Amino acid sequence: MRAAQYICPGRIECREIPDTVPGPGEVAIAVEYCGICGTDVHIFKGHMDQRVHPPQAIGHEMSGRILRLGEGVAEFQVGDAVTVRPLDNCGSCNTCRAGFTHICEKLKFLGIETPGAFAEEWVVPARLVHHLPDDMPMELAALVEPAAVACHDVRRSGLKEGDFVVVNGGGPIGMLIALTARKAGGQVTVIEINPARLRLARELGFAVIDPKAEDAVARIRRETGGSGADVVFEVTGSEAGARLITEATRPRGTIVMVAIYPAPVPVDLHKFFWKELTMTGARVYESEDFERAIALVAARELPYDRLISRVFPLEELQSAFEYLGQSPDAMKILIRCRKEA
Repeated sequence: MRAAQYICPGRIECREIPDTVPGPGEVAIAVEYCGICGTDVHIFKGHMDQRVHPPQAIGHEMSGRILRLGEGVAEFQVGDAVTVRPLDNCGSCNTCRAGFTHICEKLKFLGIETPGAFAEEWVVPARLVHHLPDDMPMELAALVEPAAVACHDVRRSGLKEGDFVVVNGGGPIGMLIALTARKAGGQVTVIEINPARLRLARELGFAVIDPKAEDAVARIRRETGGSGADVVFEVTGSEAGARLITEATRPRGTIVMVAIYPAPVPVDLHKFFWKELTMTGARVYESEDFERAIALVAARELPYDRLISRVFPLEELQSAFEYLGQSPDAMKILIRCRKEA
């Protein structure tokens, strides 16, 4: 089979490797599509070499069909449409025993610590595989994993019908959060500086704020009677984002920290005290978030297709990463992993 493997920073090679053989409790999946995640971009740049083991296929936002079954697997049949929740927990640490397996203390992320889905075939534990409706388009099915991130973020927020919601950052995850929050009954405003992403947010029906053109906090307060937003999702990972969250949130409001901050940044803790704010961390997803994302994608009510910018074949994964690095307007890039008939 073919696999597009990470070799070293800035270099991907498509190679022929042995076909996969699932062991007991595992399945081999014929991968149809796999999306490029922000984490994959960090790996490509060499920022996560302490976790990957080159030469190695990466990738985890995938869709496909069951190809082979390992011993003892009874819940799937060859040909089933599936996706993978790529979190392999230990099951024995205190966090797992408390039921929070998605933030296991010894968590292995499939496609980072283990080989991933930028390949024609992918072997994974069957317990991490989710059934998909057979008629779900495989391109859209590859958005289930990032949509599950958004479902987890919104669930963690405690968002209520009618809440004034701010999504700070209109990239792929930010836009998925905005769509999911609106579906949950929120009145959503997206803050973004990229003109193309601002235009897309407007076209999708969201109120938008360009903080380069106006004072974002003043606008939010003006539209909320001076109080601020009920829920703020911070998705930028920027120092400006860390400053905004305490200013833009109303007293007793909720901040959901979605972005990964590579280094500490200043945060106004006095505002947390003064306003009695709540900050909630939101990392990846749980099984129920995956099932919710599958239902949302299957319903075809939300314009997920508008988030797909381009599709590249597997052998052009290197070019896809380079394109993404040179195209700040791009949203979600998909890789077609199987050869077209």
